[in-house]
Amino acid sequence: MAQLYFDTPTAEHSISTEIGFLQFRRQITKEYPWLARYAQQKSGVPDRVFLALKRLMDVTLVLLSLPVVLPVFLLVAFLIKVEDPKGSVLFLQKRTGRFGQRFDMYKFRSMVHNAEELKEKYAHLNELQWPDFKITNDPRVTRIGKILRKTSLDELPQLLNVLKNDMSLVGPRPTSFSPDTYMLWQTTRLDIKPGITGLWQIIGRGEMEFTDRVYLDMFYIEHCSIMLDVEILLRTVFAVILQRGRT
Repeated sequence: MAQLYFDTPTAEHSISTEIGFLQFRRQITKEYPWLARYAQQKSGVPDRVFLALKRLMDVTLVLLSLPVVLPVFLLVAFLIKVEDPKGSVLFLQKRTGRFGQRFDMYKFRSMVHNAEELKEKYAHLNELQWPDFKITNDPRVTRIGKILRKTSLDELPQLLNVLKNDMSLVGPRPTSFSPDTYMLWQTTRLDIKPGITGLWQIIGRGEMEFTDRVYLDMFYIEHCSIMLDVEILLRTVFAVILQRGRT
């Protein structure tokens, strides 16, 4: 497990965090009644049995999806190369995983090949609080990239991350910024493997700030179950169809 270094929180800060989470929990379960069902279930750290079943479900679903996924993968790779031959098909970005371990997360490249170099140039257009970074009409995105993002097909290569055991199908979305950027209470979201999808992707709040995203992750971790994972996966399909939420 990676050793992390964080500032020690004050008692006042810990209390305010707990109060903030409880208020958020009441609000979110009221707004989304289906979450209230899970809020009544167990609360605590995921046990080994759940994690083993979760891993089995991840691998099984990925392998079963291959006959459908592989042709799509090849078609998307071809279209990316046609539009921008200079860049690679896949975009690898360092993300923060379980216990703060950094790993390479795979995505189909949806931006110009020098997008990272241009990030500082367009920093003034960032719509979220740093270190989050989002531009609604990002000028770095290619034409095929816009389609990939709109349909969430750019996330498809993360199935490789699931097979490599870097990620799960469902879990907190991995951040691009390193674990030493986190405040101590926010590291709760690192207690479980990050996911391709999660609560943030399906409740239609693309503009949600990082604090509220952590609260969502805390809710998921406290009440995680195979049934909750299945429901999140099903709701993700509908969210993609309705074009709600983005990573």
